[in-house]
Amino acid sequence: MIFRYPWASLLVALVANFAPAAGFCAESIRTEESSPQRSDNVFEATAQSRANYILQPQDVLKVFVFQHEDLNKQMEAVQVSPEHTISLPLVGVIALREKTARQAEQIIREAYDRDFLVNPQVSVIVVKYSERSVNVLGQVGKPDRIPFPQEKGLTIIEAIALAGGPTRLADLRRVKLTRKFEDGTSLVEEVDVSAMMNKGGRGAVQLRTGDVIYVPERIL
Repeated sequence: MIFRYPWASLLVALVANFAPAAGFCAESIRTEESSPQRSDNVFEATAQSRANYILQPQDVLKVFVFQHEDLNKQMEAVQVSPEHTISLPLVGVIALREKTARQAEQIIREAYDRDFLVNPQVSVIVVKYSERSVNVLGQVGKPDRIPFPQEKGLTIIEAIALAGGPTRLADLRRVKLTRKFEDGTSLVEEVDVSAMMNKGGRGAVQLRTGDVIYVPERIL
């Protein structure tokens, strides 16, 4: 297939890769030539994504301590607070800012081991992910709120692709990215998305929940 615009093939590939994870419909295609090795690699990549996922406020966790059912009944649905903490019986508040589920297991294990249990075996599972999204506005096919794929990041190129891609009037050299911080301040940056696309997406800006992307119209 020949595309009219140089960035079109990249956008098509990005949509195909990210749309299913973000809740978009896609047909799963399987061929007779698919090998068990390829399937193993897919599962391995998924497991790696889960291991690297940073816990977010409003995530709901299940904390399990082996052979301590009384504790487990109280920790089946533990929500991460806006301050990136959780509260657990006996040990109280646990800080989890910038921590993965695997790192949380170690922190919780050490907290219980310190004063209450002998060599506790702890597991942490995310049972419900917080709703995460960015807004893409301006000269794109479908200006809208774009959800993050669960357990994955999202780049500015991918967000534009999932919003229908740039229109023929879009100026991808002057895309505005607005980011708000927890202290109430915000930052507006001008991003040259066109240059990132020319590099095959390498070095593309990683987005955060609540970011606003505005694609302006080209000045003719």
